[in-house]
Amino acid sequence: MSENIVSSNQLKQIIEKIERLEVEKANITEDIQAVYAEAKSYGLDTHTLKQVIKIKKMDKSKFKEQEELLETYLSALGIIKSC
Repeated sequence: MSENIVSSNQLKQIIEKIERLEVEKANITEDIQAVYAEAKSYGLDTHTLKQVIKIKKMDKSKFKEQEELLETYLSALGIIKSC
């Protein structure tokens, strides 16, 4: 079995790259939070916005399947009436 030997310099470079990306990720997270705050100031519901974004990322057939399953569950619980 061969082992990968990484020099301390390579290890340091990898760690520095990860640290830079973590900082970028934190900055992006802050930017996203600011946009949600802006949306909220316009009277938009941020929870619903997050759901819309999640749905937009989904495959249309997968969304339809989940929507039908949700309706089935809600109907079984008596929360909504079946169509």
